[in-house]
Amino acid sequence: MLLHCIDLSLIEYQQALQLQEELLMQRYRGECEDTLLLLEHPSVFTLGRGGNANNLLTPHDLPVHRVGRGGDVTYHGPGQLVGYPIVHLGAHGRDVHAYLRGLEAVLIQVLSQYDIVAHRAQGLTGVWVGNEKIASIGVGVRHWVTYHGFALNVEPELSYFSDIIPCGLVDVQMTSMASLLARPVAVDTVKPVIVEAFARYFGYKDIVWQNL
Repeated sequence: MLLHCIDLSLIEYQQALQLQEELLMQRYRGECEDTLLLLEHPSVFTLGRGGNANNLLTPHDLPVHRVGRGGDVTYHGPGQLVGYPIVHLGAHGRDVHAYLRGLEAVLIQVLSQYDIVAHRAQGLTGVWVGNEKIASIGVGVRHWVTYHGFALNVEPELSYFSDIIPCGLVDVQMTSMASLLARPVAVDTVKPVIVEAFARYFGYKDIVWQNL
């Protein structure tokens, strides 16, 4: 199988969402390969389709978008590596639960390469280090094609998370790779590590990169 990786750098949330919608339909019609979008967003809050707006405490002047993914409220911003896999689950058992666990496994493997010991939390989606959350996951599936995805805190401004109840989890603390390692970590250096781990876990033999 071939994986098409597109590096979008910094892109507005709505623009990335529109691209996902277009790629989702192309993938459903068999007009493109599975695709992994890698990017950062300008600061924005998003609410999942069933998210509680009361978990958005003090949005200030940041835009807020309610979107068709699972999960509750989260923050996206510079320094956070976002991945949107557009993947046809027909080749992966049509099992959304297994796909979510796969995304967690990919992120745990990536963090291990930085000597960060991460883990799942029973009954919850995402990735934790100790009692702190380092990555959020929320996906949508249409025609058995995935969109939305994961957000790994590489070196974002964590103070924005105090404006929300992240993922609807009261008292959850967010952390980042830079905080745990006590040094800067460039998002661009993590992208190829993500791609390698994603391709290995989901069985892609060939990878094509594209920068937009």
